[in-house]
Amino acid sequence: MSTIEIRRVTEADEQDWRLLWRGYNEFYQRDVESRTTNRVWDALKGQTGEPFGFVAEHDGKVVGFTHYFYLCSTSDWGPRCYMQDLFADPSVRGLGVGRALIEAVYADADKHGAAQTYWLTTASNKTAQKLYDRVASMTDFVKYRR
Repeated sequence: MSTIEIRRVTEADEQDWRLLWRGYNEFYQRDVESRTTNRVWDALKGQTGEPFGFVAEHDGKVVGFTHYFYLCSTSDWGPRCYMQDLFADPSVRGLGVGRALIEAVYADADKHGAAQTYWLTTASNKTAQKLYDRVASMTDFVKYRR
């Protein structure tokens, strides 16, 4: 059985990360400016600050990623960890890539004393929600934006 390795992003991951990033943005039907993509990539590869991130490797190939931030809270002493992006290549879904990436974020959040780790998904993303229901609990909050 092949294992999934979770690790920090390196410069050598750029081509695989960009391919996955494109798939992630297509999945959510969003257009991201190239300058934003480049800013995210530069922060990840240099590990110079937020977002923080991990990649998942399966059989020597990068097949998933997660990006996350730490935010101060007005109701908790410790920060909150916001996992903004999580994506696994559709060809490896069901192998535990998403769970392994979430657990890596949980471990880092624990190391930083985070009061909670949270994320958003679309109401229509039922496949991901099956995993999320096993590793977290849904809140009653509704998102508004301008």
